[in-house]
Amino acid sequence: MKITDAKVIVTCPGRNFVTVKITTEDGLYGIGDATLNGREKSVVSYLEDYVLPALIGRDARRIEDIWQFVYRGPYWRRGPIGMTALAGVDVALWDIKAKAANMPLYQLLGGRSRDRIMTYTHANGEDIQATLKAVEKARSQGYDAIRVQCGIPGIDKIYGVPQGGKDYEPADADLPSEESWSTHKYLNFIPRVFAEIRREFGPDLHLLHDVHHRLTPIEAARLGKELEPYHLFWMEDPVAAENQEMFRLIRQHTTTPLAVGEVFNSIHDCRELIQNQLIDYIRTSVVHAGGITQMRRIADFASLWGVRTGSHGATDLSPVCMGAALHFDYWVPNFGIQEHMAHSDKMESVFTRAYRFEEGYFTPGEAPGHGVDINEEEAAKHPYQRASLPVNRLEDGTLWHW
Repeated sequence: MKITDAKVIVTCPGRNFVTVKITTEDGLYGIGDATLNGREKSVVSYLEDYVLPALIGRDARRIEDIWQFVYRGPYWRRGPIGMTALAGVDVALWDIKAKAANMPLYQLLGGRSRDRIMTYTHANGEDIQATLKAVEKARSQGYDAIRVQCGIPGIDKIYGVPQGGKDYEPADADLPSEESWSTHKYLNFIPRVFAEIRREFGPDLHLLHDVHHRLTPIEAARLGKELEPYHLFWMEDPVAAENQEMFRLIRQHTTTPLAVGEVFNSIHDCRELIQNQLIDYIRTSVVHAGGITQMRRIADFASLWGVRTGSHGATDLSPVCMGAALHFDYWVPNFGIQEHMAHSDKMESVFTRAYRFEEGYFTPGEAPGHGVDINEEEAAKHPYQRASLPVNRLEDGTLWHW
């Protein structure tokens, strides 16, 4: 089953997506997501100039060998660009292999471990009252788990909280915009938000919160401790995770569960966090962590230490990634939860999908492969538009790295 063609499809139906399409001599093809939010063209160049030409003539069934070739072949390995490109190739090959076997991808991985996949959605509000309304809306849609983000008094813009009723899209400008941040205002306010939510909705709703890497370890420890009475499902990305040891200090001071990993691209990024049991959920995504092949290794390693999966699933991951993630979620024994942000109708017009959402839970569908396809004619109607993520400065003008 030799590879005869491999190409990249770039489209922007409301936001940019990069899709890898690999075709074999048998006429079978598979697609994979290779979107790196805010840096999409860097992955396109890496794929078109270096990776895809080297795949022509190779056996598409040799997924592991191709993964090792793309990963170990370059002297400069890992990194978000290389691993996102590799993920696009890897998922496309798994799609082909499952189609050739005429079975849904989760069956090829070993069969399902659960009947349905619990997901969490986002409830964002500019103030507490708006946030309570957003939580109620999510609950009415059947979600048992909700990530809560709220505007902070005295801070003009909050990453993750749209303004003026607009849809949430973090990449908000052609070039990076600059926003202001105050740690003490945030720390003083957020516990009040969760106190109000628990007062309104009671103890049974699973509540999550994303810190977006903005605290020091001791600040994160304080927040985790102050949120303990509200029994969060997890506190996500409390600190910048390049230094895995920082989580040790947080862990020493709070029993609030910790989640991290959406910006990780290698098992080495999370090895110490997992084996030292410094986190409870690993949030690596199929598209940024080298595809299904490495995600399986990360999950198996995490299972040895009681760490569960909680894969990233924001709208900067295309429906192709979501489809692959749901097949992975259906199979993985140590599953925790799956993030879900609904794609717009415009995005759905470019991609067809077999996965289904009902009352807060997903199933991946029974179509051969991962069940997601791309309409290339429709995709061509939406050309690439550069969009950048915002940059944050502290109130004194210091550039805050997060």
